[in-house]
Amino acid sequence: MASDKKMGKPLTKGGKSNEEILAAFQTLRNDQRLMASKLSEMEMELNEHKIVIDTLKTVDPKRKCYRMIGGVLCEQVVVEVLPNLITNKKQLTKVIASLHEQLTRKGTEINEFKEKHNIRIRGIDELQRSEDDSKEPKESKRNALVVNSLEA
Repeated sequence: MASDKKMGKPLTKGGKSNEEILAAFQTLRNDQRLMASKLSEMEMELNEHKIVIDTLKTVDPKRKCYRMIGGVLCEQVVVEVLPNLITNKKQLTKVIASLHEQLTRKGTEINEFKEKHNIRIRGIDELQRSEDDSKEPKESKRNALVVNSLEA
């Protein structure tokens, strides 16, 4: 096994220490979590748009309504607001589809990274194996990350 002379850390086959691999893996997982939370936020916003559009379709087009634009409450008429809401809904749908694709790609990237660096997550991997063996539910276990270094 090779060592880094400055830090005294063991290096893996690719020249990275276990700590560096772990940090890169955690970064990937954090990115995935951020994407998932943003996706959830966008889906909630899309749902709100749908509710408001459905409500405004049944209202008199000349009726006053109020719309929050950039933190400022604006008084407008339903006829002016409805087309903008429909446009925003379409754009949100496109953004959500794009985020779904990015999230899928990030998941694939994480799985490839796990396989490349032989990363096993204790608890999750063991739980999956035990569920495959017996279909009975097991107690939830704590998760721990393990990085197996590849020796040259």
